[in-house]
Amino acid sequence: METEPRDSDNSADRVKSKVSDVPDTDVLFTQIYNELRQIAYVYMKHERPDHTLQPTALINEVYLKLSSQKDAKWKNRTQFLAIASQAIRRILINHAKAQQAGKRGGSWNRITLNGAALRKNSLSKIDLLSLDEAMKELEVMSERQARVVEMRFFGGMTINEIARTLNISPRTVNGDWAIARAWLRGKLSTDER
Repeated sequence: METEPRDSDNSADRVKSKVSDVPDTDVLFTQIYNELRQIAYVYMKHERPDHTLQPTALINEVYLKLSSQKDAKWKNRTQFLAIASQAIRRILINHAKAQQAGKRGGSWNRITLNGAALRKNSLSKIDLLSLDEAMKELEVMSERQARVVEMRFFGGMTINEIARTLNISPRTVNGDWAIARAWLRGKLSTDER
């Protein structure tokens, strides 16, 4: 079942935590494990059946990456989820690069990002390597817009969570999200030609 990021922070399944309640990676990871696994599931269900990276493996890799940061001082779950979003993106991109390198451009199936994918943050077929290249260009133009896309698209964070994490208003996040989506849609449709 494909899910959209929720813009309501009142969801029963979202665990709220205070700074004093979240002392380490293990506690935070336990709190958001199911949410991260659902995000991974949505990404992976669009992949071929014999895909070598499964949702649980993806989230386990995220855990290993985050738990290896022994000196990390997590402020709250939204900051943790934002960092997890970055880890998910890096792992997916590294996996796609490894697969492409293994096939050396042979008969690999190119999957593309259509306009609907960025319009409503649905996760239809996406060429992650093209998306990553476009995200790198977006980071040069607007680092904040790139962070909004990363947290919203890869992390499934809500507008309000992103606003709190970046210390900006939800209205600013909405604007950044709309502009970045439009730019990425244009960039990726140009790249597909």
